[in-house]
Amino acid sequence: MNITFGGNKVTVKGTIKKVGDKAPNFKVIANDLSEKTLDDYNADYIVISAVPSIDTGVCDFQTKKFNKELSDLNNVEVLTISNDLPFAQKRWCASEGLDNVITLSDHKDLDFAMQYGTLIEDHRLQVRSVFVLDKDRNIIYVEYVNEVTNHPNYDKVVELLKK
Repeated sequence: MNITFGGNKVTVKGTIKKVGDKAPNFKVIANDLSEKTLDDYNADYIVISAVPSIDTGVCDFQTKKFNKELSDLNNVEVLTISNDLPFAQKRWCASEGLDNVITLSDHKDLDFAMQYGTLIEDHRLQVRSVFVLDKDRNIIYVEYVNEVTNHPNYDKVVELLKK
């Protein structure tokens, strides 16, 4: 997988996922410092939106866009995962006035990053990526954004879930 960040090639670690794979469970940290796993979320569809840092323009937009577009759909949960500290994620949610956005931190163990192939080793950030899981936790959509500073294909994800 060729991923660039600001036009410069980066080293990505972890197991690359593809459509049809079973979504592996992972361990991350919630804003209240509790440990969370994929098993903690019960919606029929889970959208995992991985971002490099919640405090950047594209990541901010991505988080708000997916939550806005998908919040009205029944049985869809959106999880935003970054390596930001839980305190920074909580501060961002508060400053944006968003109480229903689920932000999760992978900073401690990089468990999500290694299991989903999203660790930018050079910077200890996540590759901008999107995974959609069905009720059986099979991956039904995957997008690794080739240039980390670009946006994912929001329309494809929204169309898939609105069917």
